[in-house]
Amino acid sequence: MADNQRRSGLLYAIGGFATLSLGDAVVKTMAPDWPAFAVAALRFSLGALGLAALLLRSEGPRAFRPTHPWLQLARGACLALASVAFFSAIYIMPLAEAMAIAFLAPVLTQALAGPLLGERVHPSVYLVSLVALAGVAIILRPNLAELGLAALLPLVSATFFALLMITNRASAGQGSALSMQVYVAGICAPILIVLAAGAKFSGVPALDFGWPEWHVVARCAIVAVTASSAHWLVYIGTAKAGASTIAPAIYVQMLVAVAMGWWWFDNVPDGYTLAGASLIIAAGLYLWRSGARRG
Repeated sequence: MADNQRRSGLLYAIGGFATLSLGDAVVKTMAPDWPAFAVAALRFSLGALGLAALLLRSEGPRAFRPTHPWLQLARGACLALASVAFFSAIYIMPLAEAMAIAFLAPVLTQALAGPLLGERVHPSVYLVSLVALAGVAIILRPNLAELGLAALLPLVSATFFALLMITNRASAGQGSALSMQVYVAGICAPILIVLAAGAKFSGVPALDFGWPEWHVVARCAIVAVTASSAHWLVYIGTAKAGASTIAPAIYVQMLVAVAMGWWWFDNVPDGYTLAGASLIIAAGLYLWRSGARRG
């Protein structure tokens, strides 16, 4: 029975992580139609409204009062910056390359947990982090020559996602899983709206944009629904099988990203991407396995 529950939880997690990559592919299709920061603002606004309605129905108005507002503000700010950087990255880079660099986030989380949370960090974590950074350098090398500093956007995104994971750890137990999603999305959305408005009224022609067409709104809604559904599937998988069991399933995102990029955008991953991604994934799996052994 326990084995069946673990298998079931792992399947839920695989479905969730695969769904996240499908949503990223939908975001990439909007590159010719609307700027990334505006897409991020609309996507999280729709997501926040939908999640807030669910929370109000299931837990009532009192669930909207966080116990540590400043911590929730930090979570929302990290998610906003990570998301707009990642959306911008997949606009200009192949999906697989941006996703591979984004996988640096779990490694950075373990490395930063010591100085920021006071957790004991094994020395091997820092060595493995250097290996993962070497993988990032391999992927970025040709992109830096072609795109300049814009190629660093996935690295910026991974850093803020790592900080988001750390603030998530710090806020554990301060509400239900649904309320924690509402807090982070409800703070992230206004920050992105302000950023989008600032860009529009900055006077820079390249940053100006108009109202979205219906198909852009529809795709943003699809991304909001798929992302919320994916997070819920991962939550169910974690509850059934445990975090250590489902952790490696996150790398399903890479497989789906490669498949979607190849099929949908005709982006065939090159040797640099495959070599760098292999180092990053190997570093993540090593940290997971060593953590499971210590646990």
